[in-house]
Amino acid sequence: METPTVRWRRLLPRTPARWAAAVAVLAVLVGGGTWTAVADDGPPAVQREDRMLRPGGVEIDTSYFTAGGSGKRPAVLIGHGFGGSKNDVRAQAEKLAADGYAVLTWSARGFGKSGGAISLNDPEGEVKDVSGLIDWLAGRPEVELDKKGDPRVGLTGASYGGAVSLLAAGYDQRVDAIAPVITYWNLADALFPDGVFKKLWAGIFVTSGGGCEKFEKKLCEMYERVAVSGKPDAAATELLTERSPSAVADRIKVPSLLVQGQSDSLFPLGHADAMQKAISANGAPVSVDWISGGHDGGDSETARVEGRVGSWFDRYLKEETGTDTGPAFRVTRTGGIDSTDGAALKRGASSDTYPGLRSGGREIPLRATGGGGTPAGAGAGAGTATKSTGSAETFRNPAGAVPPAISAVPGVGGGLSQLSSLGVGLSLDFPGQFGRFESAPLATSVRVTGTPTVRVNVKEAAGQDAVLFGKVYDVSPDGRQQVLPSQLVAPYRITPDQQGKPIELALPAVDHEFDAGHRMRLVFSATDLGYASPAEPATYTVTADGPLTVPTAPAVATAAATLPWWTWGLPAAALVIAAGLLITARRRTATPAPDPALTDVPLQITGLSKKYAKSVDRYAVRELSFRVEKGQVLGLLGPNGAGKTTTLRMLMGLIAPDEGEIRVFGQAIRPGAPVLSRVGAFVEGAGFLPHLSGRANLDLYWQATGRPAEDAHIEEALEIAGLGDALARAVRTYSQGMRQRLAIAQAMLGMPDLLILDEPTNGLDPPQIREMRDVMIRYAAGGRTVIVSSHLLSEVEQSCTHLVVMDRGRLVQAGPVAEITGSGDMILVTVAETVFEPLAEKVASLPGIGSAVRTDDGRGLLVRLDGATASRLVADLVRLDVPVTGVGPHRRLEDAFLTLISGGAA
Repeated sequence: METPTVRWRRLLPRTPARWAAAVAVLAVLVGGGTWTAVADDGPPAVQREDRMLRPGGVEIDTSYFTAGGSGKRPAVLIGHGFGGSKNDVRAQAEKLAADGYAVLTWSARGFGKSGGAISLNDPEGEVKDVSGLIDWLAGRPEVELDKKGDPRVGLTGASYGGAVSLLAAGYDQRVDAIAPVITYWNLADALFPDGVFKKLWAGIFVTSGGGCEKFEKKLCEMYERVAVSGKPDAAATELLTERSPSAVADRIKVPSLLVQGQSDSLFPLGHADAMQKAISANGAPVSVDWISGGHDGGDSETARVEGRVGSWFDRYLKEETGTDTGPAFRVTRTGGIDSTDGAALKRGASSDTYPGLRSGGREIPLRATGGGGTPAGAGAGAGTATKSTGSAETFRNPAGAVPPAISAVPGVGGGLSQLSSLGVGLSLDFPGQFGRFESAPLATSVRVTGTPTVRVNVKEAAGQDAVLFGKVYDVSPDGRQQVLPSQLVAPYRITPDQQGKPIELALPAVDHEFDAGHRMRLVFSATDLGYASPAEPATYTVTADGPLTVPTAPAVATAAATLPWWTWGLPAAALVIAAGLLITARRRTATPAPDPALTDVPLQITGLSKKYAKSVDRYAVRELSFRVEKGQVLGLLGPNGAGKTTTLRMLMGLIAPDEGEIRVFGQAIRPGAPVLSRVGAFVEGAGFLPHLSGRANLDLYWQATGRPAEDAHIEEALEIAGLGDALARAVRTYSQGMRQRLAIAQAMLGMPDLLILDEPTNGLDPPQIREMRDVMIRYAAGGRTVIVSSHLLSEVEQSCTHLVVMDRGRLVQAGPVAEITGSGDMILVTVAETVFEPLAEKVASLPGIGSAVRTDDGRGLLVRLDGATASRLVADLVRLDVPVTGVGPHRRLEDAFLTLISGGAA
């Protein structure tokens, strides 16, 4: 299929009459329009119909998407996440509609413009609404029917929308296939795991729904009751369980693609495991996919997941038996940097069967090491370890459960999780409030895929419930760094009748590789920030009653080409080759000396080239050279595939160039180069804690860098960002524009001398775009430098002082904006009286003139020179008795951009 960039070039003007059309096409592309609407050989345009329906007695706001053709087609319902609306899934709906489905989206009760109260997927509420929507689809003439009143229909959606997909499959036998994403199996188990209240997530849950008053009354009462007591009761557990997919486990008998997140402390991997076991036991095909991200953030792998969902529906709704739906189990593994675009390197590992969470158990012996590093036999006071003998650890729950240990933090946990995959640990346990058991250094690396388990004996000194939080750390050989995989912790409520005897505890399910020489550290903490712990002080004793058993899932393997037998037969040659490569790599990565002549130059790029991975002659960037001076706002422009993002990632030290060099203030850029501390970057939308204020989010971010508070220059950054009183408000109340400005302020912390902004106006409306433009101009006004990559050419023209235009990896033109827009072959001729069309046609027919069109006011001509000179044009106009009042260059950035890119086309 032709790409948008190919279409863009194909639509460039080859005749004068196509110039206006070309500019219009560019405006559509830049403004985020659907390019298929102007491509004559693309898929049919998607049509949307909005209407209010009353499928279950409550008004539900819906959108219906279809694309061309008169044939019958299957239908798909897409649900949205909690706190969202139908608008959140519009892009996916349009894609599925273009692929030949009739797609219906809706805002659930209490969200968007729909009526009713939130009842958390009540069978008599939200689930009944879905059945009513299926009734409506059955009456549509274009929807394929299995029988009268029974449309061929699938459901998908993330989180809240994923749960209603499962529930609908259990309550309505007309559902033919489902693809729930990062959702729950049992909501009571998600919010009250093992009888421990997940208070932070529960609070965010209620707040994102609009507050307790937006919920059904008995749900609001239940939440407030549990939140005050800090402990779920039987009625609360029963209420949430009856509204969970697990309540209809034996009725879900349709092909199910289950996508669950590894960075997810709300709905962890165990929920997908329970789904898989129940649905496959009913005889239905099931595939499980563990993605990198989740509710805590991280990479949601949207394009890949939506592609797999589409293939799933192609197979089970369109009945295309040749469609590859993927393996029975797949997990995304993260580590390293992709050399083509600088993104975190992700590899898919898979198996033909689902391994479960305990496959291939390997026993790791443990020994007690003393809570919080306190020596054995330390005093028994609060906040100190009281005993550490043999395999027993004794520690205390402090009064009020304060301060709490920190593991996952909803809203930023995905960022922490991504850092943990790179060996950075940010969790926190307080001395005297935890016990730990540690392995010896591992002789070989161990890939843990699933749920580690351990047998322990727990006692609470006063005979009350013991509330503990278990986690397994990856500890570096020197012991200075401990990483908590995916920032996950497992809560346990151990009742008196369970105490004093061995019990098996399951730790968080993860996919994580422990390197050789590292140790596994099992920690039981008395507190955790995300959960409610008893307010009364307590003393716990935990004894390890056996080894830590870790699942290795031996059937799960990363796909790799089979090495020829002779590779293993030449170890000596392999060593020589490896040594040669190592020497070459060292030479290549040796950092050149600083260049004193460039000390005051923010950026100089010289001969920069980067090939695509596994290619010998295809370049992402080739022989690129340009220079940026202080105080400039430089716009980096080019069509998709021009090499802009690769250039920025090389500039930020994320990937290394194949040839050439980048110098920032005279220092050569390499990954981790010290001069990068003078560079601030905004590449993607930052993740913020929604319940904290904007100011608190910035303070927390700066604290995480470990740099002195006085170096943050927060007040200066905030003054430039112009957020005003909004800084004191919770981020959840921010508009998209305010969030973008807060993200820019975060990038400006420390007042970096060079600020890099990649598409900072994405998702903003015109007033917000104007505000962002002012932010960039104010920042550079202080003598600093801004580099901005953007598709909004009109905004670049107004906010940037200089431009670098790239196409297919090469530099097309660089210089001041005025120079680029003012040069070229487009001439504006103003006249003393109205210009009529016959005169414009006569001018257009002159030798050396490419085109001539009247201006909008009719008092001038836009003339494109095609061989003639401006002086020759004036002479011809005088000869034609045209009352000329002025002649000068006239070209907008759009015109200049199109001309430059067109000139570079083959």
